[in-house]
Amino acid sequence: MDEEDREPFAAAPPPRPHRKTQSYSHQLTTTTTTTASSLVQSRKMNVRKHSLDSMDGTSKKVESTRFLDGSDGEEEEEYEEFANTINGRGGGTELQSFFNDILEPQPEEVPEDQRKFLAEFVASGGGSGIFQVPVRAAMHPGRPPSLEVRPHPLRETQVGWFLRSIECTERQLWAGQERGVRVWEFSDLYEVGCGIEGRMRRGDEDAAPFTESAPTSPTLCLIVDAGNRFIWTGHKDGKIRSWKMDRGGAGGLEEEEGPLKDGFGWHAHRGPVLSMDISLYGDIWSGSEGGVVKVWPWEAIEKSLSLTVEERHMASLLVERSYVDLRSQVTFNGVCNISGSDVKYILSDNCRGKVWSAGYLSFALWDARTKELLKVFNIDGQIENRVDMTLLEASGEEEVKIKFASVSKKEKPQGFFQRSRNALMGAADAVRRVAAKGAFGDDYRRTEAIVMSMDGMIWTGCANGLLVQWDGNGGRIQDFHYHSSAVQCFCVFGSSIWVGYASGTIQVLDLEGRLLGGWVGHSGPIIKMAVGGGYVFSLANHGGVRGWSLASPGPIDNILRSELASKELMYTKLENLKILAGTWNVGQGRASHDSLISWLGSVASGVGIVVVGLQEVEMGAGFLAVSAAKETVGLEGSAMGQWWLDTIGRTLDEGTTFERVGSRQLAGLLISVWIRRTLKPHIGDVDAAAVPCGFGRAIGNKGAVGLRMRVYDRIICFVNCHFAAHLEAVNRRNADFDHVYRTMVFSRPSNLLNTAAAGVSSAVHMLRGTNAGAVHPDDAKPELSEADMVVFLGDFNYRLHGISYDEARDFVSQRCFDWLKERDQLRAEMVAGKVFQGMREGIIMFPPTYKFERHQAGLGGYDSGEKKRIPAWCDRILYRDNRSSSMSDCNLECPVVSSVTQYEACMDVTDSDHKPVRCVFNVDIARVDESIRRKEFGRIMDSNEKIRSILQELCFVPETIVSTNNIILQNNDPSILRITNKCGNDRAMFETVCDGQSAINEEGQASDPFPRAAFGLPPWLEVIPAVGMIKPGQVGEVSVRHEEFHTQLEFVDGVPQNSFCEDVRDKEVILVVTIRGSCSTEMRSHRVRVRQNFTSKKVDSKIRYSGKIPSNVLHRSDIQRLENTADVVEDLRRLNTP
Repeated sequence: MDEEDREPFAAAPPPRPHRKTQSYSHQLTTTTTTTASSLVQSRKMNVRKHSLDSMDGTSKKVESTRFLDGSDGEEEEEYEEFANTINGRGGGTELQSFFNDILEPQPEEVPEDQRKFLAEFVASGGGSGIFQVPVRAAMHPGRPPSLEVRPHPLRETQVGWFLRSIECTERQLWAGQERGVRVWEFSDLYEVGCGIEGRMRRGDEDAAPFTESAPTSPTLCLIVDAGNRFIWTGHKDGKIRSWKMDRGGAGGLEEEEGPLKDGFGWHAHRGPVLSMDISLYGDIWSGSEGGVVKVWPWEAIEKSLSLTVEERHMASLLVERSYVDLRSQVTFNGVCNISGSDVKYILSDNCRGKVWSAGYLSFALWDARTKELLKVFNIDGQIENRVDMTLLEASGEEEVKIKFASVSKKEKPQGFFQRSRNALMGAADAVRRVAAKGAFGDDYRRTEAIVMSMDGMIWTGCANGLLVQWDGNGGRIQDFHYHSSAVQCFCVFGSSIWVGYASGTIQVLDLEGRLLGGWVGHSGPIIKMAVGGGYVFSLANHGGVRGWSLASPGPIDNILRSELASKELMYTKLENLKILAGTWNVGQGRASHDSLISWLGSVASGVGIVVVGLQEVEMGAGFLAVSAAKETVGLEGSAMGQWWLDTIGRTLDEGTTFERVGSRQLAGLLISVWIRRTLKPHIGDVDAAAVPCGFGRAIGNKGAVGLRMRVYDRIICFVNCHFAAHLEAVNRRNADFDHVYRTMVFSRPSNLLNTAAAGVSSAVHMLRGTNAGAVHPDDAKPELSEADMVVFLGDFNYRLHGISYDEARDFVSQRCFDWLKERDQLRAEMVAGKVFQGMREGIIMFPPTYKFERHQAGLGGYDSGEKKRIPAWCDRILYRDNRSSSMSDCNLECPVVSSVTQYEACMDVTDSDHKPVRCVFNVDIARVDESIRRKEFGRIMDSNEKIRSILQELCFVPETIVSTNNIILQNNDPSILRITNKCGNDRAMFETVCDGQSAINEEGQASDPFPRAAFGLPPWLEVIPAVGMIKPGQVGEVSVRHEEFHTQLEFVDGVPQNSFCEDVRDKEVILVVTIRGSCSTEMRSHRVRVRQNFTSKKVDSKIRYSGKIPSNVLHRSDIQRLENTADVVEDLRRLNTP
């Protein structure tokens, strides 16, 4: 034994010098006590049985009995009769009471429902670091309280219904999903869900009431058209569809029953519509695969919308042929000036009238009015002399293929063992290469999100968590790095920028890039955020939707947290279930039906979850090499593994009583979980993991496989392990556990959105791959440490030390397990806090499970060959729940409390050199009824005076003055519209939109205005900047001028066909300047009439300034004609002077 392996055993007591004729073994439970009955029974004399072959190998419960050697049968009968008398079955209760009081104090009364639980051994070292119990509470202490619009649904319930994007209107939350859209009314967000018996499908039982559309192709993106009250959606089938915000008029969605139906739409792309936005001029821009960018002029869309129902069949064709193909316009001699990668993002810069189109590694900047390409640059801000990147990528791939295709020199023939070793080491090297490629192969700087802030800056987020600030011309200004996870989305509200990360983290920044706050918002990546109704809504990739108060982070969080925590009992539900965990090293063999019945079938009748871990399903150098190679390409499993799954499934009556929900195989390791079908609505999100520990942490002859699942909204993990063998390899076993615990990362299905739709079975098809080089960023805790309950099972290979083979067999024959457990390496290491820190194990009351001769019944089957391996408890089952102490009650602060009701080995099973072990857990789970808590959330928001006061502050709008409400444009001279911020302590955010355009007839009367998409400007009008920010006490200037626009090209199928002259009639538009504060939920509007005169006649001043203005125009009694900035400043000084 090595010196380092001797250290764990130094503190252990020395071996007993002589084996006495008495052996002490009894079953310990939480209520085991020594009474007069046990004292009398301890004097019973049994004839010592020296033959192990005749002993029953099945573990049995012994009622606190001590066995002594040497006695005849008559004496036994006398003691039995006396014991019965003492126990009250034949009288003598007074004598029994006497013995109880004199010989041993009366124990504390234990509740009836706990008397069936076994006593447990708890390891040291579980109170700190990565082994600390995760913090749980009624309200998460590390994040603001949220409105659960749609609680995290189980992934298995979302087949075909995954949410992909969200957007907000003034009173609705819209979501794009795989079969259309759904919409929530803000007025219904606090209502309770419909329940399982209601009209909602699985996964939406606790969601706020919503309405959804008739099935369509998957919705990938959506944009809001407030001008025409449409929602435009882009779909996987290449279509763009429209949806009306209002159904049945002002009454809202409730006035029209049935599913939402799409209105006008057309086929936009051959591939999916990946991105969309509406430009400053009301045109719809869309991006697709292969770098395709198309513009859909509003004039064609408006004409199609004006057609009657009978003519509507021509509308789609009219728009389909009107597009402008920007990629073809910038392609010369077969060379395109923009990237051929997918257009993942399109952003309209409404401040300057530009449009950004972006792939992962490059950007293109366009003029929104003329559709001209202004600039192409990469993620470093460098202007690109465009050569299609796809050619470079293809050449790089060919270079790699050529490199791997090189043939090595011939080598001398090798022996079998050398070839086997080379195969294993080659497979290990392949695993390491793939792991390295996965970690660094993708460009970690690729763009993942883009947004424009209210000060006109462009922000992009990268896969490495980097936040980049750009100016409006594509110049890179500065970078910020607050989180290592990939940025997934942005949301802008006033002077704050909300950032969503792939880790589920949400951060809030100011316009200067300073971090204001952050928290973990979801358990999965946040793929989209939208602001509306006083909340920032976040959508996680698992489909959960939460609303965060616009006042967060701030004082409102503590108020909400305190109020909701005080109502904990109202929304807490307690659940109970039993879990059967079984482990077996099958030694590359197969089991008989009777063996599986004895191991699992005999105790499965009352359990809800069955987890089975097998070791050495199949071994051998060739198999291990093939298995490692398959892992590198995401494959796993074997014919033998499938045989075990099918055979165990038949034993458990799979398909009728139980259903297999997940499995994972790594070489000879196999784990699988079955659940009772009645529990299916409450169990899901099954993820898998594998960690190899053999041959340089790359081969799965040793290692672990795991499954993670949500059970009643709590995370439970099962890990099947097989650690290093041999008596002296204690430190290696400890290192194996530490490596597994720290690096096990559970993977979702290969398609994050859905794999079940591809036709997989009910057993969730996992993304196969080992996390050989898993790294946790920012020193984050391992995933296992964040679970509510973790069960470790398997062949841990810890042996008995300091004891000979003959001594061990003799003590086993006497069932003297207490002293043998003092020789247990695993217990010694757990006491020292070196392994399984903080884990619990039921008291062992069964003989050692290793090593046996196959097909030899009874305890006499222990290894009697040449090696005579010392019997040992190699096969174990340990666990951890949420308890920080042994007496914790089940509540939302300690939501999972488990106890062991059975822990035994099936000694009658002889199919392997190991005995199968099983453990039954009784698990209490506390969960939140999200519908009730959401209702209470709404009541608090409406009734709490402090919260109402805080929300009232969000309604503050800075007082501003607009220099005029009438502008006459002649020639091309610009007019300056000045906006004065009179507020001394808050910035004013302004946005200029067009409420509609009218034509002026000969009498000077304007027709009814018609807005363009998203209140866009007409092409002849330039407003710069249309969006901006004005500091306290300062003046912002907006240039308004007529833009030269003499001819308009008409496109058919993306090709310009002809041109028509611009309408030279006098025109009039109503500009609306909306003003918000830096954190305002309300806004004020200033309306400015802008008229363009083409006629040569002089315009009457009465028409210009005293003409009838629509009733919705703001009448200003204090409007002054300010000619320059100095006048404005002087006027501002007078306004501020008391």
